Amino acid sequence: MKDDNFLKEENARHLWHPMGHPAALRETPPRIIRSAQGVSITDQEGHSAVDAVGGLWCVNLGYSNQKVKDAIAAQLQDLPYYSAFAGTTNPSAIEASHAVCEFFAEDGMARAFFTSGGSDSVDTALRLARQYHRLNGAPQRTKFLSLKKGYHGTHWGGASVNGNNRFRIGYEPLLPGCFHLPSPYTYRNPFDETDPATLAQKIAAAMEDEIAFQGAETIAAFIMEPIQGAGGVIVPDASFMKLMREICDRHGILLISDEVITGFGRTGHWSGARHWGVKPDMMTTAKGITSGYYPVGATLVSDKVAGVFEGAGAEGAIWHGYTYSAHPVGAAAVVATLKETLRLDLASNAAARGDQLFKGLQALAERHEIIGDMRGGHGLMAGLEIVSDRGSKTPMDAAGMARIHAATYEAGAMVRLGMHNILMSPPLVITEAEIDTILTALDTGLAAA
Repeated sequence: MKDDNFLKEENARHLWHPMGHPAALRETPPRIIRSAQGVSITDQEGHSAVDAVGGLWCVNLGYSNQKVKDAIAAQLQDLPYYSAFAGTTNPSAIEASHAVCEFFAEDGMARAFFTSGGSDSVDTALRLARQYHRLNGAPQRTKFLSLKKGYHGTHWGGASVNGNNRFRIGYEPLLPGCFHLPSPYTYRNPFDETDPATLAQKIAAAMEDEIAFQGAETIAAFIMEPIQGAGGVIVPDASFMKLMREICDRHGILLISDEVITGFGRTGHWSGARHWGVKPDMMTTAKGITSGYYPVGATLVSDKVAGVFEGAGAEGAIWHGYTYSAHPVGAAAVVATLKETLRLDLASNAAARGDQLFKGLQALAERHEIIGDMRGGHGLMAGLEIVSDRGSKTPMDAAGMARIHAATYEAGAMVRLGMHNILMSPPLVITEAEIDTILTALDTGLAAA
């Protein structure tokens, strides 16, 4: 490792960062995170803070799980890499596929296709959805429906079904045949509807209308996050995902549950779909599958989908995959992470600590007028929408958000900004005292706006 002077001098000089402006990062170099322990990170200056972001919605086990680290190290010694393209496999991949399918068996998942991350998993699901219908004698089913405010990664397919135009406008035209429905976002929506159950019904009606307009026989799949994450932690009514499932069933459309964030316990249940009592046709996962310790994702399919592929002739072959699909080191990390996830019962802790966090945010909303909307209450996912005026819902400007972010960090907690939203997704092993630290730091940060 180069010394501190080198790191400071070279920071942002050669590295283009994701989700940032190259010139802006040169003018204001990013904070260098040097180490982490438990649920806290430490920067180059020696300042430590509770990581209320969980890395990037992913470090469910915190930063100090030795069993996962040991599994990775051991696999590096035994077999650091080999291809899983048809014809060869490895022991870790076999064990990991069994473990993942067993973990999500209650959701109806029966097969796993390993990827390198969430964006890979989404693109895989979209491709398999089209191939599924082709094998089923409906090759005209090529279109996709999704929700505005939804986030499904940044690959070509994922960006096309994304519901935030920041990830689209600079890269258009994207994949044709992708259509977006309103988000179940009670604070801002085209219906001016604040009741979540009524809003769910209106979106369902809009979906039926869009299906009729496009032609049900042309639509391959509907993809949604059970709780919208990067879009601002938008929690739908409990009826919403069930309504979407019923509509998909009625029209022969596959339902893809994007569990990249909500999977592995974050909602207080092992999957977001299970949280709402729904069984999807496919699931996309990543992040918590290795607690961020190794880049792995997985696309999971139900018996219904698997049966069509496995019962087909030559056309059932999957001519899609990645160099690092079923990577042995990544697979070893998956196995160890799932064992630890279950052993520590992360879902139960997420439910308890999420309730504590939500109640604390409610108290902050009573003290700080700049909190326009507060969302969460379903595990360890929370969002604050910051406004300069509650009455007009005017979004807080970038300078104000930067002041809040910096002051919160200096007071002991790292949070994430999403435009004028403050997003929180701490590790699922977080303690009651560490949640209190986040809330105290946020109180300080909000006062600095």
